[in-house]
Amino acid sequence: MRKLPPLGTLRVFEAAARHLSFKDAASELNVTPTAVSHQIKQLEDVLGVKLFERGVREVRLTASGRSLFPTLREGLDSFESAIAAITSTGKARVATLSSTVAFMARRLAPKAGSFRSAYPDWTLRLDASDDPVDLDSYADAAIRYGSGRYPDLIAEPLFRDRVAPVCSPNLGLKTVEDLSGMTLIHFDWGLAARGGERAPMWRDWLFKAGISGVESESGLSFTDEIHAVQATLAGQGVGLLSLTLVAEEIASGILVQPFGLSLESHDYTLVYSPRAAERPSTMLLRDWVRTQFSV
Repeated sequence: MRKLPPLGTLRVFEAAARHLSFKDAASELNVTPTAVSHQIKQLEDVLGVKLFERGVREVRLTASGRSLFPTLREGLDSFESAIAAITSTGKARVATLSSTVAFMARRLAPKAGSFRSAYPDWTLRLDASDDPVDLDSYADAAIRYGSGRYPDLIAEPLFRDRVAPVCSPNLGLKTVEDLSGMTLIHFDWGLAARGGERAPMWRDWLFKAGISGVESESGLSFTDEIHAVQATLAGQGVGLLSLTLVAEEIASGILVQPFGLSLESHDYTLVYSPRAAERPSTMLLRDWVRTQFSV
């Protein structure tokens, strides 16, 4: 007969250790932080060891907690995989891929049909979020936009983005001198860039192009990248936009890139948890994303 503490307390401990937060564990488990604290205390009493050092605004694993956590996490992951395997028969299999809102709208959603063609027995769930999501439980994989450094995840670089001035051909923009009479469209990168790195802005492009006499901060400014794209498509001005997001419009002539100069921006990277690497849904998404976006 196995001598184990109450399984509920082990589950609560695993969530609290993974988040290093009683509050976040409570949110995941749909209980109160107080309930999490009581469950952890009960487990500590049963084991006779202290598992967490409690601070004012944080908790840290003790040596005993650090010893227990990896084994318990792997065990719960195995339980989850085994249960998924025996309950999947006859039910829809779902693969969840997360990405930024703009990349989802402009590049992923238009390609969703190809996923169904390649994997007719699966349902593709697309999650649009500019904030990172939990890749152990909430999503199977994500396409993230940033520096490309994701130390706790498996990261597979897809391609590097570039930005450049683009506009409707109806504006008649021909030379750099014409910019002085145009409305510049801005996207507030400060609200979206992650990792402390700033994405290129109009002043960066104008400086590199050697252009003076153009007010780099004036025009129309948006806090949402999709709205900046829409304003540019509507002919409201010249947008310094991601060439990734408007590639189809440039190819079709709906938008033009009047100047050859573009600036490097951030990387698009496929990321997933090491603990999900062998999950069927993750492997399937990895193959599909490589087919669609690898350069």
